[in-house]
Amino acid sequence: QVQLVESGGGLVQAGGSLRLSCATSGSTFIINAMGWYRQAPGKQRELVARIDKSCRTNYADSMGRFTISSNSAKNTVYLQMNNLKPEDTAVYYCNAGSSVWVPGDYWGQGTQVTVSS
Repeated sequence: QVQLVESGGGLVQAGGSLRLSCATSGSTFIINAMGWYRQAPGKQRELVARIDKSCRTNYADSMGRFTISSNSAKNTVYLQMNNLKPEDTAVYYCNAGSSVWVPGDYWGQGTQVTVSS
């Protein structure tokens, strides 16, 4: 089993920045790729970005203000979010699996990001 714990969410004004972190524990050797997804109220969960151990990335369209990165030694993945907008308000979830192209089976509990106008 793999456990994922997100941190770094919070309340920020429009135009501000946040950096989310996702720490992993457990059977981390089975993980080849990790990613971030978000779910706004009343909307489906959507991809933000994924990254694999080769540092290949997969970004959803319109996520140019966000940058995903990872620290393999710490089994941690990050999401740097700049120039945040109110429409970025959502619960952000960390995900782990085997592919940079599809979500894996492991999810964190989510961290709330709220952007005020």
